[in-house]
Amino acid sequence: MMEKFIFAGAENLKKNPIVTDRIAKNDRHLQALTVDQKLKLNKSARIKKLLLILAGSLSFALGIIGILVPLLPTTPFLLLAAACYMRSSERLYNWLIYHRVFGKVIRDYIQKRTISLKVKISSLTLMWLVISYSALFLATKIWISLMLFAIATGVTIHIISFKTGR
Repeated sequence: MMEKFIFAGAENLKKNPIVTDRIAKNDRHLQALTVDQKLKLNKSARIKKLLLILAGSLSFALGIIGILVPLLPTTPFLLLAAACYMRSSERLYNWLIYHRVFGKVIRDYIQKRTISLKVKISSLTLMWLVISYSALFLATKIWISLMLFAIATGVTIHIISFKTGR
């Protein structure tokens, strides 16, 4: 059975007196609400949940497209999708972080701030192949080619700067 994924430090939040005081104040506030106020609050919570699910799904779709389009980043969109799902749907969040293709990458990044050597090599290789092809054969002006190579260099430096995980 899969255990739930919890961000590092979540247990410490429950012990934090500021957090526990805020939770107690919110509980007292909710108890003082009328039935009509609770229904309005419930409706706005459902709308917020729906918007977060839509934002997470859009981010996930952009992350998938980012696998094929070199200048569209994959990992930030997947992390954004995970954050949206975490705040709106436990089922979608668990589906994403335990996904057979993306789950390990997301969990490693969130927990350890690492990128595996395999992911680094594959992403950099694919990026350089697509950008080189675009710059050499599709770009009509030299400055566009230079800009593409400069972006690829910056992304390469950024990816290499992360610790390498297993």
